Amino acid sequence: MIFVHLPPGPDAWPGTLVERRILDPAEPIPSGSLWIDLVSPTREEDNKVERFLGIEVPTREDQADIEPSEILYAEHGARYLTARLLCRADEDDPILTAVSFIVKDSTLITVRYEQPRAFQMFAHKVARVSGLGKSGEEVLAGLLETILDRSADILQLAGERVDSLSNAIFATNTDPGRRNAEYQSQLRALGKTGDLISKQRESLVSIERMLLFVTADYRAAKVEKELRDKMRTVLRDLQSLEEHATFQANKIQFLLDATLGLVNLEQNNIIKLFSVMAVVFMPPTLIASIYGMNFRHIPELNWAVGYPLALLLMVFAAVMPYFFFRWKRWL
Repeated sequence: MIFVHLPPGPDAWPGTLVERRILDPAEPIPSGSLWIDLVSPTREEDNKVERFLGIEVPTREDQADIEPSEILYAEHGARYLTARLLCRADEDDPILTAVSFIVKDSTLITVRYEQPRAFQMFAHKVARVSGLGKSGEEVLAGLLETILDRSADILQLAGERVDSLSNAIFATNTDPGRRNAEYQSQLRALGKTGDLISKQRESLVSIERMLLFVTADYRAAKVEKELRDKMRTVLRDLQSLEEHATFQANKIQFLLDATLGLVNLEQNNIIKLFSVMAVVFMPPTLIASIYGMNFRHIPELNWAVGYPLALLLMVFAAVMPYFFFRWKRWL
C-alpha cells in the first residue's frame, strides 16, 4: 500500500495543510509528493517508487541487517536510514519493527511492515497543525520529533505502571494466603513492564545511531543551520529519553530484587515455623520415648498417677519452648 502526502490541490477543503491519498495500483505517483509512505509494499509498488525517484527501495530482508554500513548509507544522491521502532506498546506483546527512511531530493520515502502509532500521530498532526514543510529533510525531522513524543508517552506510561507496582509490592498485607498469589502477579507485571522499557530503549539506541549519521552528513553537506539545529535538538531530546529509560530499567531491577527478597523472607518464615514446631514437639517426644521402652524394671510403671503425670509433663515440655520463643520475639 502506498500513501502519498503532498501540498493540497485546488480541490482540497479550506484549511487543509496536507493532502493524503492512497494510490490505486494503476495510479502514478503524483509529482511534488513530499512524503511517500510504503506500508507492507508489494514488489510492484516498490518498482513504482524506484522508477519514480530512481532509487532502490530496501526489502524486508535488507531492513533486518544489523551492520551500520547496510542500514545507514548514502547512494546515488539518496540517504538511506533504518531504525527499529516499537509497535503495540499498549498491548501485551510489544514488538520492534524495522522502518527505513529514504531522503531523495525533496521527498521522504518510508518503508514499514507494521503500524507504529507515531506515523498515525504525525499524519494527523501535519494535516491540522503545521503541514509537512518544504522538503523531505523537514518531513524527516518532524516525523522523528513525533516518534520521540510517542516514545516519551510510552516511557511515562511504563513509569506509572512501575510506581503502581512499587506501591503494591511494599504495601502491608497481613493475609498469608493472598501474598503468594500477589507476588506471582507482581513478578509477571514487572517482567512485562521491564520488557517494554527494554525494547523502547533498544529503539531509542537505533534512532540515535541514525541521528548521529544524519547530523554528521549534514555538516559535510553544509545543510542550512536551522535544520541542523533542529536535528541537534531532536538528538538531545532522544538522549534525555535514553537516560530516563535507563533509570526506569534500574528501578524495575530494584523492584525485582525487592520482590524476590520478600519471597525469600516468606519462605524463611515458613521454614522457621516448621523449625519451631519441631523444637516444641521434641521434649514431649523424648518423654514418650522413655516411657515407651520395654524394660522390665521401670519404677514409674507402678505409680498410680504415672500416666496423667507423664501427660502433664509432655504438655509442660511443649508449652515452655513456645513461651520462650515468644519472650525472645522469635515468633
